[in-house]
Amino acid sequence: MTKSADIFAPSAAPLDIALLVLPQASIWEVAATLDPMRSANRHLGYEAFRWRVVSPDGAAVPLTCGIELPSVGGLAAAAGADVLIVVAGFQQAEVADGRLIRLLARMAGGFRAVGGIDAGAWVLARAGLLEGRRATVHWEDLEDFAASWPGVEVVPDRFVIHGPRFTAGGAAPAADLMLHLIERRLGAPLALQVAGSFLYEARAGAEPQVVPRHRPLADPRVGAAISRMEAALEEPEPVAAVAAAVGLSVRRLEALFRADLGMGPGAYALDLRLQAARRMVVDTRHPLQVVAVRCGFTSQSAFARAFQRRFGQSASAARGAGNGPRLPDAGGGLPVP
Repeated sequence: MTKSADIFAPSAAPLDIALLVLPQASIWEVAATLDPMRSANRHLGYEAFRWRVVSPDGAAVPLTCGIELPSVGGLAAAAGADVLIVVAGFQQAEVADGRLIRLLARMAGGFRAVGGIDAGAWVLARAGLLEGRRATVHWEDLEDFAASWPGVEVVPDRFVIHGPRFTAGGAAPAADLMLHLIERRLGAPLALQVAGSFLYEARAGAEPQVVPRHRPLADPRVGAAISRMEAALEEPEPVAAVAAAVGLSVRRLEALFRADLGMGPGAYALDLRLQAARRMVVDTRHPLQVVAVRCGFTSQSAFARAFQRRFGQSASAARGAGNGPRLPDAGGGLPVP
């Protein structure tokens, strides 16, 4: 079997996977990647999948929940594996330094496939591994990722497989990806057994990441209105326009929102915009003026007042108290040093 052989083709041969986990990754994303393989092995009664965890410096990896994940060594310890999967979250631009990016670029050809989970796509792109390919990233980062890497065809899918590269948008999409891998290699019955073990219903890679994101609602027209609001954060529609688009009067839409969500549609739309703004404030280095415009505020002062009222602190204070940015500076990706 050649190094370029498709890992998603039917095969009973053991697949050896190295997981490069970066500091400030999510434990859920690690579990969503590893546990489906463990469960598949349990159902099969033999090791169809083998794995090892490596880290940038060979030390245990501090995850966002405060737990440290043991590793068997640095990235060099991944040599010999069939597949390398990079799991990254916050501060990927800092924790994946130039040395690691250069080593990743050199080693990539030795694997049959290389993938990225969540911000792992940023790491792959910085190593030049996604140029000319389709890819996805966490939905919060899609716009910035596309602007930073114009040579990558960025799509909002749950997961994407393009040749020897694959990417998934987060924890649940990582589980979808691994169940797809299990199904393609070892059959749909096994994939269903694994999904059943976790009381999980797998979704297709081409499905969007963010639909549905809200809880089940009593009236589907409320869900339709929310979808319009989510799609128009930068240029919010008046409540009257939203109501007309879903076939309701403003008064009826108000009543349905209050019955389902405990607030009116105008307040809900504003909260969506402010939550998006907070994510951008904490997770990126975009200037606050840019954040305001991209979240539908025509005035910086109006944005500042709304943010302070909603979160009890200024946008500047929230940025200083955050986990550190998920994304590099606006205006382009980070070059390999």
